[in-house]
Amino acid sequence: MEEGNHSRISEFILLGLSDQPEQERILFLVFLFMYLITGLGNLLIILAIRTDSHLHTPMYFFLSNLSLVDICFTSTTVPKMLANHVSGNKMIPYSGCLTQVFFFIWFAGIDSFLLTAMAYDRYVAICAPLHYSTVMTLRVCVLLLMVSWFSAFINALTHAALLTPLSFCGHNEIPHFFCDLSPLLKLACSDTFINDLMVYTVGALPIITPFIGILISYTRIFMAVLRVPSAGGKWKAFSTCGSHLAVVSLFYGTLIGVYFSPTSTRTAQEDTVAAMMYTVVTPMLNPFIYSLRNKDMKGALKILLIRKPGLPLRL
Repeated sequence: MEEGNHSRISEFILLGLSDQPEQERILFLVFLFMYLITGLGNLLIILAIRTDSHLHTPMYFFLSNLSLVDICFTSTTVPKMLANHVSGNKMIPYSGCLTQVFFFIWFAGIDSFLLTAMAYDRYVAICAPLHYSTVMTLRVCVLLLMVSWFSAFINALTHAALLTPLSFCGHNEIPHFFCDLSPLLKLACSDTFINDLMVYTVGALPIITPFIGILISYTRIFMAVLRVPSAGGKWKAFSTCGSHLAVVSLFYGTLIGVYFSPTSTRTAQEDTVAAMMYTVVTPMLNPFIYSLRNKDMKGALKILLIRKPGLPLRL
C-alpha cells in the first residue's frame, strides 16, 4: 500500500457496469425491471405462505424469511445504482459506503445460514421422517432463524468496524456498482493485513461453514434416497430438494468464486459480473425456482392472485 501525506477521502466513485451513456440507459431499464420483479416475486411468496395454512411448515417458514432477506439484500445495492444512473452522479459518501458494506455482508450471511437451515429441514424430512415433527418444532425454527440473524450481524459488524481505522487516500474509484469489501480494501493506503486475514478466516465462517453443512446434509439425503426401492419414491424425494439445490448452486458458486479464489486470476469486470449474479439474479430467480417446481406453492399463489378484492388477507 502507498504511504504518504495524502488528504483523506470523504467519498468514493462507483464506476458501475459501463461508462457508455447508451449502455447505461439500457442497464438502468434492465436493473429496474429485475429489481421490481425481485421485490414483487418475493413479496408474493411471503403473502402466499402467510395466507395459506397448508404452508405453515418449517420449510415454508424458512422460505418466507429467505424471501424477506432477498428483498433487503437487493435493496442494499440496486436502488443506489439506479439513483446513480438517473442523477448521473456516481459519488457515494464514505459513511454511506461503509453502511452499504455492513448491510451487504449482513444480509448475504443471513441468506447463507437460511439456506443451511432449509437443507437441514430437508435432511430431517427425508432421513428421519418419523421424528420430523419432534425435531423441527417452532421453537427450533425460531432458534435457527435467530442464530442466522445474530451470527451474520456479528460478522458484518466486525468487517465494518475493521474498515474504519483504514486510510483511503488518492485514488477513490471503485470498479463496481456498489461498495464491496474486496475492491474497497484494494483502495486502502494503510495496511490491510488484519482485514484480509478476517476475510479468509473468521469472515469465511458464515459462507464456508454453512456450505459444508449443506454438502453434508445432501450427501446423507442422497445416500438415503438410493436405498428407496421404487423409482417413484426416489423421484419424489429428489424433487423436494431440486429447487433448493438450484438456489444453493447459484448463490454459493458465484460467492465463493469472488471471495475465495486468487485475485490475480480475476479481473474487476469478472468480479462485477459474478457479484451481479448473487446480488441481483439469484434473488430474482428464487421465487420462480421455488414456485414453478412446487405444487403447493403454485396453488397458494393461485389462490392469492384470484382472491376476491373484498376478502381480507389472513396474516
